[in-house]
Amino acid sequence: MVDTIGIDAFEQVEIRVGTIVDARPFPAARKPAYQLWVDFGAPLGVKQSSAQITVHYACDQLIGRQVLGVVNLPPRRIGPFLSEVLVLGLPDENGAVVLLRPDLKVPDGGRMF
Repeated sequence: MVDTIGIDAFEQVEIRVGTIVDARPFPAARKPAYQLWVDFGAPLGVKQSSAQITVHYACDQLIGRQVLGVVNLPPRRIGPFLSEVLVLGLPDENGAVVLLRPDLKVPDGGRMF
């Protein structure tokens, strides 16, 4: 059973939409991963993230794709890379990450509610 939280706790998590503007292999990561640069629009701008999404995605397929990310977590250093946002995904039947994204194009920076 999962513990319930109040709506106030949920509203503290800031999940926004952004567009991937750059994606590169991240050979320094312990597990296969990419370095992503995601444009969350004004005022957040471009933020970087490390994502273990190499099973279903190639770097060139990610450019221009909108994704959802948590933008108000503290930055996390992953080797030489500073991950500033948590890009969200769900596990497939084998545990590989499938990215969350809107069905239709929406303005970058829009907040999930």
